[in-house]
Amino acid sequence: MLPLDTISIGGSFNKVRTMYASLFALKNAGVEGVMVDVWWGLVEKEGPLKYNWEGYAELVKMVQKLGLKLQVVMSFHQCGGNVGDSCSIPLPPWVLEEMNNNPDIVYTNKAGRRNPEYISLGCDSLPVLGGRTPIQVYSDYMRSFRERFHQYLGNVIVEIQVGLGPCGELRYPSYPESNGTWRFPGIGEFQCYDKYMRASLAAAAEAIGKTDWGLEGPHDAGLYNQLPEETGFFQREGTWNTEYGHFFLEWYSGKLVEHGDKILSAAQRIFEGTGAILSGKVAGIHWHYNTRSHAAELTAGYYNTRNRDGYSAIARMLSKRGVVLNFTCMEMRDEEQPERANCSPEGLVRQVKMATKSAGTQLAGENALERYDSGAYSQVLGTSHSDSGNGLAAFTYLRMNKRLFEAENCRKFDEFVKNMSEGGRNATLPESDTSRTNLYVGFLKDHDLHKKTSIIMTGCL
Repeated sequence: MLPLDTISIGGSFNKVRTMYASLFALKNAGVEGVMVDVWWGLVEKEGPLKYNWEGYAELVKMVQKLGLKLQVVMSFHQCGGNVGDSCSIPLPPWVLEEMNNNPDIVYTNKAGRRNPEYISLGCDSLPVLGGRTPIQVYSDYMRSFRERFHQYLGNVIVEIQVGLGPCGELRYPSYPESNGTWRFPGIGEFQCYDKYMRASLAAAAEAIGKTDWGLEGPHDAGLYNQLPEETGFFQREGTWNTEYGHFFLEWYSGKLVEHGDKILSAAQRIFEGTGAILSGKVAGIHWHYNTRSHAAELTAGYYNTRNRDGYSAIARMLSKRGVVLNFTCMEMRDEEQPERANCSPEGLVRQVKMATKSAGTQLAGENALERYDSGAYSQVLGTSHSDSGNGLAAFTYLRMNKRLFEAENCRKFDEFVKNMSEGGRNATLPESDTSRTNLYVGFLKDHDLHKKTSIIMTGCL
């Protein structure tokens, strides 16, 4: 991903000469394209339905001139307060004003902490934004983008990743890092206490004749930085595995899948026939994966436990809409993780690969953390292979910055790109890589999804 502040607060293209030089170097290294956030907080800043695309138009022309491709992210979330956020881009001022007037339109935890990163899915279909629903607002934004960039869609702009939640991911903001609220490997907290989510929970409970279950979320789910065994809900034989727990988690995760489907259904209609691929991002929450309850996944909205597959429903929803599932932590190894966190990024990736294969949807990936070492590159090459479930249709590298262009890091990256593009031919992989990955660098195509894998640059200068 290009710098988070590629477009300035005023809407202009930042650091144009530096950007051109960096993109030129990446093109020479064999990178196929780059990804950029198209921030709602910048484009619709001046008021409802008042869009300023001009800074992004300059970027698109530069990318085209250099013979690169572009992935764009419809970023309906704020920038700031999460891993890697190097600047602050809040939601549009007129949206923040609506939040001040009605604080319940944002996600809220049990203690009443409001999170302004993203509009609560509880009000997806309610006219809470100046007479429009959030889904209508997102749809109008995407429609305006299509109209402004129609001549580039499918040739320069080859993929549109539709923002679905905090950090653009289909999840609840269960582990917010701002102000030290959450720290790894905390379990996080459920985000279902705004009045719209509470009303939905109450209705779901009443529908099955369990009115008491709809009064509030779990009382024993603990706090952001606790571990599973420190709570009644997430411990080995906890409330998560009771009739009430099943009811609550089905409702909580079901609302998330429904939210994703609403936005992607709109995106599918808007971008149909443009030639651009649609994708949606799912978070790689790998901590506590080796416990029975998978607590951190549950609070984020993924009903995935030792006894239940939580990713198949998401993959099926994406498949129904013809959307690629983009997943993180492709570079991580289990052996690198702290023992107390009960992590298994490798197990999680294998599960998601199988879920996408079964659902018939394509899988793309990216690394979760900045890595410049051969071990991480080797893991990506191995993960990209298709021996277990889906191979990767595309890979986005995090991140483009000054460290990447240091001599040794640059050499390793060039070798990685060469291996991704040539399947390891004429290049030496680290001894730890035995996957014999056979990949081709090229962008996703409707008619050739199974044969091509792209490598896209993500990051900041």
